[in-house]
Amino acid sequence: MKLTVIGCGYLGATHAACMAELGHDVLGVDVDADKVARLQNGEVPFFEPGLSDVLRRNLAAGRLRFTTDHREAADFASVHFLGVGTPQQRRGYGVDLSHVEAAVDALTPLVRGDHLIIGKSTVPVGTAAALAQRIAVLAAPDTHVELVWSPEFLREGFAVEDTLEPDRLVLGADPDRDDTRAARVLAEIYRDMLQSGVPFVRTDWATAELVKVSANAFLATKISFINAVSEICENVGADVSTLADAIGYDNRIGRRFLNAGLGFGGGCLPKDIRGFLARADEVGAGRALRFLREVDAINTRRRGALVDLVADAVGGDVLGTNIAILGAAFKPESDDVRDSPALNVAGQLALRGATVTVFDPKATGNSRRLYPTLGYADSAVEACEAADAVVVATEWAEFVHMVPEELSDVVRARVIVDGRRCLDAGAWRSAGWRLHALGGPMRPAVSYFPADLASGGDPMAPEIARPHV
Repeated sequence: MKLTVIGCGYLGATHAACMAELGHDVLGVDVDADKVARLQNGEVPFFEPGLSDVLRRNLAAGRLRFTTDHREAADFASVHFLGVGTPQQRRGYGVDLSHVEAAVDALTPLVRGDHLIIGKSTVPVGTAAALAQRIAVLAAPDTHVELVWSPEFLREGFAVEDTLEPDRLVLGADPDRDDTRAARVLAEIYRDMLQSGVPFVRTDWATAELVKVSANAFLATKISFINAVSEICENVGADVSTLADAIGYDNRIGRRFLNAGLGFGGGCLPKDIRGFLARADEVGAGRALRFLREVDAINTRRRGALVDLVADAVGGDVLGTNIAILGAAFKPESDDVRDSPALNVAGQLALRGATVTVFDPKATGNSRRLYPTLGYADSAVEACEAADAVVVATEWAEFVHMVPEELSDVVRARVIVDGRRCLDAGAWRSAGWRLHALGGPMRPAVSYFPADLASGGDPMAPEIARPHV
């Protein structure tokens, strides 16, 4: 099938390459000529594991190409995915829909005959209905353009996997019209996925729009819940990691997204919960989501807590100290520094008078553009030279599995602050380091299972201890 993808940022470029990987002929469209040229040359403008290979393979196979010409898109295919960005407004919590509206305005007047636009961008509820009215005004008299919404559910670092092997597909259509044609088109596009048993949820515009923001709001709430408990653990000397293990064994709760620490960032969760709040206020349901303001506040508060923890670790004041920050991206396996907790902490420490040096395996370039006054290093060891404290702010695997001895002779003081509770505390302490962590003390945590007790052995014997999940 011939498809276009309008907007070739993180979502659009990934979707275009993956649709070609499924065997479709795909044309990616973007107004940024430099971005289009880089993609056409096989260069991904951002870091996403596995995407470069998919992009180059399908460019070489002739199933994928990119253009800035909306006219070419209108002539190339009758099915168009809409994957442009929807950032937070500069003033206020609302979502900026100007890119979505511009994409619809550019494409709609050019198409002829029957066309289907499939929205994938994360938008406030009510957007599809408003865009449908816009399309009706812009479309030529002999043209029928149907609009449906099929939100994306991508995790940065796993975007290729999530596109090719999604855990569900959602189709939202005009509740007053028959969605059979659109459903058949999506069934054809995603045939292999649906045959493998991926759930396909057919619903109306509003429900489809709410699915994505509701999912993100729930995940953000879960993260902020464990971080709220983390604040209590810090005050009473409890270990929030073991606590999370214990409640995570409850199948109704689960262990995922219960990792206490520095909190969430990036271009999705913070923006989406704020946009959800703003839209709820607009439709007269602001009280229903009032709790999300505290979810956001808890998340933001963790950043200040880490800054204070670093200050305590170096004697109460960071003025005049050298601080190494390991990690700048908002999460590992990404170069995304939008609303990055790690960079926010680095900036706050610099404002308090510390000399801050940052290292990130992939996000250094983006970090320099956002925080040009910070110091940057080309390796973790270089960042830690003469450091009074080392702060792990993003849980990249190379930091999690770092051997203490790599840094012991480089730093000025063997002090490490774990902002993600991801380090082997025992190993660092055994190597002579003072380790501090958000969420209270990090104690050795083990779980015991009935089989251990039934064997007649000592339930506290090390050989039957299971590491916590």
